Amino acid sequence: MTRPTPADKQVTALVRDATAAPSMHNAQPWFFRYFRRSRTFEIHADQARAMPHSDPQNRGLHIGCGAALLNLEVAAAHEGLRPDTSLLPDPTDPALVATVRLTHAPADRSGLGALYPAIHRRHTSRYPFGEQEIPDAVREELRAAADAEGATLAFPTAWHLQEVLELAREAEARNATDRGADEDLVRWTRTDAASVATADDGVPHYAFGPRRRGGKAPVRDFAGSRRVPGRESADFEHHPQLALVSTAHNRPEDWLRAGRAVERVLLLATLRGLAGSFATQPLEWSDLRWPLRDPVAGTGYAQTLLRLGYGPQGPGAPRRPVSDVLDVQP
Repeated sequence: MTRPTPADKQVTALVRDATAAPSMHNAQPWFFRYFRRSRTFEIHADQARAMPHSDPQNRGLHIGCGAALLNLEVAAAHEGLRPDTSLLPDPTDPALVATVRLTHAPADRSGLGALYPAIHRRHTSRYPFGEQEIPDAVREELRAAADAEGATLAFPTAWHLQEVLELAREAEARNATDRGADEDLVRWTRTDAASVATADDGVPHYAFGPRRRGGKAPVRDFAGSRRVPGRESADFEHHPQLALVSTAHNRPEDWLRAGRAVERVLLLATLRGLAGSFATQPLEWSDLRWPLRDPVAGTGYAQTLLRLGYGPQGPGAPRRPVSDVLDVQP
């Protein structure tokens, strides 16, 4: 790595903002390379942080990288820069998921810069939410945010919502006895004081939230079969508000677009006073994923499932140092 320059401080800040994005089990599966001469970022998928069992196609890995990419674009727009982004620019290098060239722009017409205050306020919340319904106007805003990234956001209702909840329960039951799922949890969760104090990735026990005692909200229990001293139980929502993010196709490019859409939705939701978490358990089983799709459209591919509502923002999960995920080149 070359010696840093004053301009590199801005690059470091942009990457710090980008890496505030959510990712499956907080694995943070990304690496950034910045070229000073062309003012271009390369975003690479870090295969060492893949989950061969829970995410065999690397779909979740791409969604996480897409979320980080969206954060980078938001941060750049906030700085008065225009991000010129290309997805999967090199067919011979599938790990190179995107390039972002920074140019000066007279004004941010994309609306991305306005989302910046939410980047470090947004945290995954595995706590109970209230039963207050999300207003229709806010739902429309969130749908428009997903649409701007080439994805679809739908709020399942009536029998479709019940079907989604049933699929989530089935996935939770499978995960409880699945060795591969348990191995992923053990690798990416921190339940003892020593690992919580030193780890810069994964989900620490203080971010597990309470164990679900009652309610219908689909919330992953990151403790699995392990006991976490002092962890409380709580009743969750009886009428959970779920949002399904889908794309027209099911290629790596679509997974990246889904990740961008998810983060754009979550940042806007944060600004509107909402908290959110992921309920991706049924998406990790191929036979459960297809029935999740919107029954009205009847087409498309479900990419992730969000749980939204009014409640506490979760605690911030640890993040890897920027020095570990950024390489600056001439």
